[in-house]
Amino acid sequence: MSDEIETRGLTRRGLLSLAASAGALALAGCSRENDELAQQAGSDQGYVSGSGVITQVAPADRGAPLELDFETLDGETLSLAELRPTLVVINLWYAACPPCRKEAPDLISVSEEFSEDAVFIGANVRDQAGAAEAFISNFEVPYPNMLDTDGAMVALLSDILPPQATPSTVILDAEGRAAARVVGAVDASTLRGMIEDVRDE
Repeated sequence: MSDEIETRGLTRRGLLSLAASAGALALAGCSRENDELAQQAGSDQGYVSGSGVITQVAPADRGAPLELDFETLDGETLSLAELRPTLVVINLWYAACPPCRKEAPDLISVSEEFSEDAVFIGANVRDQAGAAEAFISNFEVPYPNMLDTDGAMVALLSDILPPQATPSTVILDAEGRAAARVVGAVDASTLRGMIEDVRDE
């Protein structure tokens, strides 16, 4: 599927989102956005630093629906297949990743805004349960998260995302196919526009 993913010209909304993202990254918010790790987002220590790179996939070019059953940190079993036709937003993260910490408030706000249109799922790609749960508690993450200890989610997205692309966010359409991705941190306005584009197809 990697050959099928092509960066398309951004919609007007997407262009406005990109322009807004630079300002959004500079804004000071609540204390959880301003922690020490979040301010290290300009470094490159095993994570994707800087603004996210957006790719959208035309409906005709999307591959097969993605299939995965997994258990959340709360002990709930979820299935990507059972979530259809709701859009699914998958975010790859780990607790000590500065861009992951920086984007967390935006992911949370957008997940709440689109609670009737999309299901958000966090996939922790590195931590043990204690570190992941501390992050979730600190940022008050409202959506389910899984520990990808066996690499199942990363493997599922391996044709969509480059290796070790953390943070990254993938949007699955109503059929469970990868419709859009952001490699690197995503801001609220960009993510909002991407979800609306997929929802309104």
